[in-house]
Amino acid sequence: MGTSRQRLVVFDCDGTLVDSQHVIIACMLEAYAAHGLPAPDAAAVRRVIGLPLLECMARLSPEHPEDRHVLLSEAYKDAFFASRQRPDHHEPLFGGAAAALDRLAAQGYLLGVATGKARRGLNAVLDRHNLMHRFVTLQTGDSGPGKPHPAMLERAMAETGLGPEDVIMIGDTSYDMLMARNAGVHAIGVSWGYHPAEELRAAGAHAVIASFDELPAVFPLNGSAACA
Repeated sequence: MGTSRQRLVVFDCDGTLVDSQHVIIACMLEAYAAHGLPAPDAAAVRRVIGLPLLECMARLSPEHPEDRHVLLSEAYKDAFFASRQRPDHHEPLFGGAAAALDRLAAQGYLLGVATGKARRGLNAVLDRHNLMHRFVTLQTGDSGPGKPHPAMLERAMAETGLGPEDVIMIGDTSYDMLMARNAGVHAIGVSWGYHPAEELRAAGAHAVIASFDELPAVFPLNGSAACA
């Protein structure tokens, strides 16, 4: 059954749709090595995934000045671009992601992405998985304030002409949940990403799912049909 009114479902990318942590961590190590600095541990890197890149560096290396954060950010972007050119580059979709997108699109939901990735990186991921056509709005970290600021969701709503009551945000970090709550939209967390379920709930998730198969059961029903 389709929706009885237009709804927009916005997905985070890294940690929600795409399993990219191994690439992100490897590129972060390369960035620090390029500047002769000791690398942060993998757990620390996972904690900041989803934030704007400069803020990631500031959180990972608060002892360094802002100009060093800028240099580390540029080195990270160079490392990621180089990684993407290699034939063994691997950023797979999480299980059930493609089917969930297909199902939602078939039921008439509009789909979007809100990610801390740069637009170039997001385009590369979506092209690799042949998903670009699925999304009507793409919001990235290089087009304004990043998570948890509500700007990305506000732009998505402006582009689609929908209000907060008709938007659902799905993500794996507390930054996604806080962004959703700051924008006044429904927040659904996923437990297979980078922040634990209890942290997602504390940040404002209305529900947390352990697989995409659970998505229909937690969609809000205020005025529209469930995506069952």
